[in-house]
Amino acid sequence: MATTAPFVTVDNKLQDKVAIITGGAGGIGEATAKLFVEHGARGVVIADVHDEKGHQLAESIGTDRSTYIHCDVSDENQVKSLVESAVKLYGRLDVMFCNAGIFSSSIQNILDFDMAAYEKLFSVNVSGVAASVKHAARAMVEGGVSGSIICTASIAASLDGDRFTDYTMSKCAVLGLMRRASRQLAEHGIRVNCVSPGPIGTTMSIKSLGVSNQEEAEKVFESKYLLKGVLKVKHVADAVLFLACKDSEFVTGQNLVVDGAYKI
Repeated sequence: MATTAPFVTVDNKLQDKVAIITGGAGGIGEATAKLFVEHGARGVVIADVHDEKGHQLAESIGTDRSTYIHCDVSDENQVKSLVESAVKLYGRLDVMFCNAGIFSSSIQNILDFDMAAYEKLFSVNVSGVAASVKHAARAMVEGGVSGSIICTASIAASLDGDRFTDYTMSKCAVLGLMRRASRQLAEHGIRVNCVSPGPIGTTMSIKSLGVSNQEEAEKVFESKYLLKGVLKVKHVADAVLFLACKDSEFVTGQNLVVDGAYKI
């Protein structure tokens, strides 16, 4: 028997919509999955490679409203199967949040650039996003759905820096993909946008900073925000919700930066 978590629909911004969230088992993806359900989504497919966390999240949301599917986005066949499974399960696809991504495995200074690490990162951060946009768009076109596709980029794509070259390159590529796809899919009524978070205390940031928990990561970042406080996953999820729903129905090809006026 399906279990149902005590979520209360607050505004129906995604009433009866169906969404896929890649990289959905934690961090920004997890917060967005919960928010989508709170706003009336009838089906949220959580896609990730972290199976235990993904299943637990789906159970906590309610298996009548959410499903976990294992998907390594670097494998296009898995992405294709993910989209097909979501459509088979819920009958349509309205929103694709291409959020799966990994961080640089080392400093990646250009003089010591690790090509193998770069290729692995690009297989997820660029090829994975391209495959997700491709197969989501095909499902929307075939289903006659004027859907929304949102990709996670980063303010790293527009900031100067002396490290993590491959990660920055990958997020620049995501912006380029979004801009081209938004033009190509506009005739089908499909909107394509990016959300670019500033530094945030996710598991990825904790590892890159070499700190032990979210609170320590947030302390590192806090002095860099011109707005008071620290960036939370909820702030990014709110931006994704805006891009997913009718509040942004005439917005496409845009990069929504959520960084509290971050300074280097």
